[in-house]
Amino acid sequence: MLVVPSPSAVASPYRSGEVLVTYRDGASAPAQGRAARAAGAVPASPGAPGTRTRRLEIEDGDRVRETVAELQRDPAVVRARPNYVARASRVVPRDPAFRRQWNLSSSTVGLNMPDAWSLARQRGAPGGRGAVVAVLDTGVAYQRHRRFRRAPDLNRFARGYDFVSGDGHPNDENGHGTHVAGTIAQSTGNRIATAGIAYRAKIMPVRVLDADGAGDTFSISRGIRYAARRRVDVINLSLEFGAGVQRSQIPDVISALRYARSRGVVVVGAAGNQNDPQVAFPARAPSVLGVAATTIRGCHAGYSNSGPDVDLAAPGGGVDAVSSANAYDAAVCRPDLRGPFIYQQTFVRSVRDFGLPRGYEGTSMAAPHVAGVAALVIATRRLGRNPRPEAVAAHLAATARDVGAPGFDTSYGNGIVDAAAALR
Repeated sequence: MLVVPSPSAVASPYRSGEVLVTYRDGASAPAQGRAARAAGAVPASPGAPGTRTRRLEIEDGDRVRETVAELQRDPAVVRARPNYVARASRVVPRDPAFRRQWNLSSSTVGLNMPDAWSLARQRGAPGGRGAVVAVLDTGVAYQRHRRFRRAPDLNRFARGYDFVSGDGHPNDENGHGTHVAGTIAQSTGNRIATAGIAYRAKIMPVRVLDADGAGDTFSISRGIRYAARRRVDVINLSLEFGAGVQRSQIPDVISALRYARSRGVVVVGAAGNQNDPQVAFPARAPSVLGVAATTIRGCHAGYSNSGPDVDLAAPGGGVDAVSSANAYDAAVCRPDLRGPFIYQQTFVRSVRDFGLPRGYEGTSMAAPHVAGVAALVIATRRLGRNPRPEAVAAHLAATARDVGAPGFDTSYGNGIVDAAAALR
């Protein structure tokens, strides 16, 4: 990770056309005025209370250094110097493919991560250090076990479990779970691949989906309870039941979600990818933050579900939905143009061959953006120690970037999650 100032801070270290001057104790106002006029300057503003320092504007065209030297020779002056400029440092990842991560870098359609990383560092939790996020998915490439190889750019883990095979080796056989985990916590600033949001958080891999990406109610509910009992901070569910599945048909999952909420866990879920006007379960459950997907233009994605149970939106990539009647969509959405995917490291041809494959788009990709930001909020104690899930959800909603129709709407919920705003 490289912390650098704005380029202009290097080119112009102080304000042109003005200087600061500190007068001697007891120097009269006429003496101060004579000193300023002799140097070709005039007072620009009163000094701060309790100081003898004044800001002067240079009127005679001299350079700053020349004016400073003239003032320094005056007996009424203790010290003269340029008015140096400080600028916000931004954390700029050295990861070679960060330039492809429009979803993290943009401050208008992405998460504004460079500023967020700086803020997390200032708050004493760089990269979400201390947070634990459970990824309930196809597993994560996190162990060298038999034919499996660990992902080169995922480094921090909490012990997980495989509820598909029934063992302690939740290795990914699909690639989806590793991609999701990368969005949340891929190592950042190490000159490898891409960046992750909460890059110092730990991932708990919990395999509840098989090699084809399918999982059942029994495995998913057990996985939720497993993670909640181990007091993770966030659970990410980038999975969905079919549009026709109702709450009454998955009571074990609903009960497990309530249990996780009672244990203080923030649960984030994918809204679903059927372009349906109703959010799929488990994201539709009241105890889950339902996340819709947006594209590189900040438009609701054409595949993303919508509805009153959408809490937030986040980048998922792909094509825009057809423009609706609201002015925002009419201005930004271009359903005739293809948008880029979400790029994270996962395996490409086998479980031993890693890269940045194309084709990953969906609300599955949107949900971990929110999970990662939730981890940063919790780790930095932005809301104090051990904030309740309801408080984290309300804070992310309040700091989201309002898009679509003003206020809450069924396409974007409370808006696109904004990591930097959530940490300010």
